[in-house]
Amino acid sequence: MIEDYLKDGESRMKKTVSKFKDDLKTLRTGRASVGLVENIKVDYYGTEMPLKQLATISTPEPMQILIQAWDRNAIPAIEKALQEANLGANPQTEGNVIRLILPPMTEERRRELAKSVGKMAEEMRIAIRAVRHDVKDAIEDLKDEGFSEDDVKRGLDKLQKLTDKYIDEINKLAKDKEDEIMSL
Repeated sequence: MIEDYLKDGESRMKKTVSKFKDDLKTLRTGRASVGLVENIKVDYYGTEMPLKQLATISTPEPMQILIQAWDRNAIPAIEKALQEANLGANPQTEGNVIRLILPPMTEERRRELAKSVGKMAEEMRIAIRAVRHDVKDAIEDLKDEGFSEDDVKRGLDKLQKLTDKYIDEINKLAKDKEDEIMSL
């Protein structure tokens, strides 16, 4: 029973870390990245679709993102979505290809992005602690169901180790991303 709670908690913590990784991909660093635009929602014939489902996205140069639309009719919608995404670059269209040339980031913008990484990391740490709190309450309730205090204590110790492991992973991801943003 305790193991089931721990497995559930670990699964939820893994999902939190996975979401954090996905969120970090959307932040711009010194280089162009496919992750910067691939999940931008495009209104395509009345349906909101991620850009990656409408086009091939690549980075032929360090400061350029190349988007090749599969349907020529989608280009105006893609351009509009890119402009609304406020990436700091205007899309340039050539046939069914859209180029985004990203300007170099200023020091001030780098600091802002590094701060936002810190805020995102704190939100994820809070989410992991909330999972720990839920599982901790569930394990402590097992005392009333006849589980020994030693079993409950061992379960809580394992839970704390899991929590520490995933918070450390969040911290490492955040530190790596901040370093990447701040490097020229």
